[in-house]
Amino acid sequence: MNLQIQANDFALTDGLRQHVATRLACALNHGQEVVTRVVVRLADVNGPRGGEDKCCSIEVRLKGAPALLVEDTQSDLYVAVDRAAGRIGRTLDRHLARRREAAVVAGSQRTPSSEEAP
Repeated sequence: MNLQIQANDFALTDGLRQHVATRLACALNHGQEVVTRVVVRLADVNGPRGGEDKCCSIEVRLKGAPALLVEDTQSDLYVAVDRAAGRIGRTLDRHLARRREAAVVAGSQRTPSSEEAP
């Protein structure tokens, strides 16, 4: 998995980088074969004024499918990362389940041969 972490308006620490990588590794564990790239954008929207302004945006690029995107804003950046990682993991799981269901349905629909036709 190709992981890119971008920090806007603040310095990205090694601890934060490790936290993001660990959370995403756990959250995206089921879909490693279809994930091509993950882009995480972290931002402090209000700067030093405080409040719920730490934003974590996670974009997951998939093989042969549109990208998945989630965003979360909290007063603590670590909490925003945790919540966004959990949401992107659940979104990926739903996407993979839909793919499997579509494959099963497509496989079960067969066309009758000329001998079986009335």
